[in-house]
Amino acid sequence: MKDLKLKYGCNPTQSPAMVYSKTGELPFKVLNGMPGYINLLDALNSWQLVSEIKKTVGKCAAASFKHVSPAGCAIGLPVSDIEKKMYNIESIDFELSELASAYVRARGADRMSSFGDFIALSDVCDKQTALVIKKEVSDGIIAPGYDDDAYEILSSKKGGKYTILQIDPNYTPPLTEERDIFGATFSQGRNEALIDADSLSNVVTKAKELTDEAKRDLIIAQIILKYTQSNSVCYVKNGMAIGIGAGQQSRIHCTRLAGDKADNWHLRMHPKVLSLDFKDKTPRPTKDNVIDVYLGRTPEDVLGDDVWESYFNTRPEPLSNDEKREWLNKQSEVCLASDAFFPFSDNIERAYKSGVKYIAQPGGSVRDEDVINACDKYGIFMCHTGLRLFHH
Repeated sequence: MKDLKLKYGCNPTQSPAMVYSKTGELPFKVLNGMPGYINLLDALNSWQLVSEIKKTVGKCAAASFKHVSPAGCAIGLPVSDIEKKMYNIESIDFELSELASAYVRARGADRMSSFGDFIALSDVCDKQTALVIKKEVSDGIIAPGYDDDAYEILSSKKGGKYTILQIDPNYTPPLTEERDIFGATFSQGRNEALIDADSLSNVVTKAKELTDEAKRDLIIAQIILKYTQSNSVCYVKNGMAIGIGAGQQSRIHCTRLAGDKADNWHLRMHPKVLSLDFKDKTPRPTKDNVIDVYLGRTPEDVLGDDVWESYFNTRPEPLSNDEKREWLNKQSEVCLASDAFFPFSDNIERAYKSGVKYIAQPGGSVRDEDVINACDKYGIFMCHTGLRLFHH
């Protein structure tokens, strides 16, 4: 397939729209459904992300993409019973494959943002992964292949219109990228920057120890940033992104946004959250929304006298700010990466509040010394990678 006509571009007013290859065949096939313009942007970015993580880390990976940035990304590590409850999948009655675990964790990072996601899998989609995806609200999927059971399950979603793309895993894109904007054609070399353990070697803090898990997570965080709209900051723990701040003009706003999401992920493990007594047959997206409000600044919106019975069998106790802080103070071993240098030490102060112990960032700010001193104040490991990862 050399070209594909699309319903419209980013918006219905942007027609006609199509995607085509200037040099040969497109690197993907449409097996089911009809992808849109934004679907394909998500698909091609997310495939590069999971493919690179698989090659670098050696574990299958999954990503949940929305509007050309990942809402979540993870490798295939076991999902605990607490996580199953957090992610509203405790009713699943089959054993999760590694790939299914990767997607459960990727989707579980920020379930609010992942609603209606585009999914990328590094490996051939199996039946278990398809059964997980079947329960989620999603726009489509891209993977190097699908077993027969998986395809049958997925192709039945959305009344048979679910978008299923098959990527050629051996496709190598041209080394030069082009993009047209307002009549001008931009050309640049592809970002072929190699992110591996060597990128973590320039340690600039008093804390020098880097565990194997932290090394892996800092690599994953940087690869995620490589395919996230800038400015961007990513928090990773146990092989999964737990907070991504994308597309912010200010670095500290990225760090705060990602940190708030990481805090929310940790707080969803709090006993008060896990024991919320939802009414039977409450839709899973509704549960996600209610928990988000319960943990937010206006919990009265779901706990008030006139509303709580709409969601719960028994009225929940609110989670106080002191209780939140006490819980978050127990969290640690979080890794953080930034796609460009930290211009001020306030980023470190904010990161520390979310349990960050390891940081990878390019370095090169005139205030590097202030940032390093802030890390030393809290015993945080930090390395300067010398590698900026802007993506637009």
